Amino acid sequence: MDEKTRELIAVGASVSAHCQPCLTHHVAKAKEMGIEETEIREAIAVGHLVEKGAMSAMRQFSANALGALPSTTAGVCCGGEKPKGKSCCG
Repeated sequence: MDEKTRELIAVGASVSAHCQPCLTHHVAKAKEMGIEETEIREAIAVGHLVEKGAMSAMRQFSANALGALPSTTAGVCCGGEKPKGKSCCG
């Protein structure tokens, strides 16, 4: 893969990952490499499309997950009780 393609992918990935410092870095690097602004904008647009698709898929997944959730409210953490000294789910 050539460097131009790699950098444009990094621009789009930065958008879909919601990483503002990454996007700032990769847009600047793309400009330094002489990549046209229209191509950078297109990579940003692709990143937003990926982001939109992921958000849509998560909405559907979370709606379907309701059927898999236990009806009890005994614990709000992933496995029931919050582990001592740790945060929920991590």
